[in-house]
Amino acid sequence: MTDHVEQTLFLIKPDGVQRGLTGRIIQRLEDTGFKIAAAKMVWADEDLAKDHYAEHVGKDFYDGLEALLTSGPVMAMIVEGASAIDKTRQLIGDTQPKQAQPGTIRGDFASMDYDLADAHGIGLKNLVHASEDKEAAQEEINIWFDEDEQHEYKTVHEQHTTQ
Repeated sequence: MTDHVEQTLFLIKPDGVQRGLTGRIIQRLEDTGFKIAAAKMVWADEDLAKDHYAEHVGKDFYDGLEALLTSGPVMAMIVEGASAIDKTRQLIGDTQPKQAQPGTIRGDFASMDYDLADAHGIGLKNLVHASEDKEAAQEEINIWFDEDEQHEYKTVHEQHTTQ
């Protein structure tokens, strides 16, 4: 990996998996030129949810986050590429789906908002998660993946940009 290439954790949450959006979301990542360096489907338990959302444990909304993350399988991936952290965050759109721009994953596919989630006492169904910054990316990758689950290979994009 070069200095310009970074990795980030990318999750398709249970609501995205259950809606059958996994393939379409992965295609958007790959169409953007990102490499999937690791991928697995995981049914998160309470411990994994607590590790992933550690900064939110004890907050009023935490129970909804945990319930959503543990409600079904999650497609967990390590996404790699130039400026992967910032670009994946742009690709997914605003955390609040009603504010996400058309053309983003949440803007195109998510319809719930905080008010509706709060009214039903559930976690916000916003389909995906991408790490916020480099420190969070490394911490989250270590939570979700062992080193032997990560793969190195060259994509066609890399072959064209590094030769």
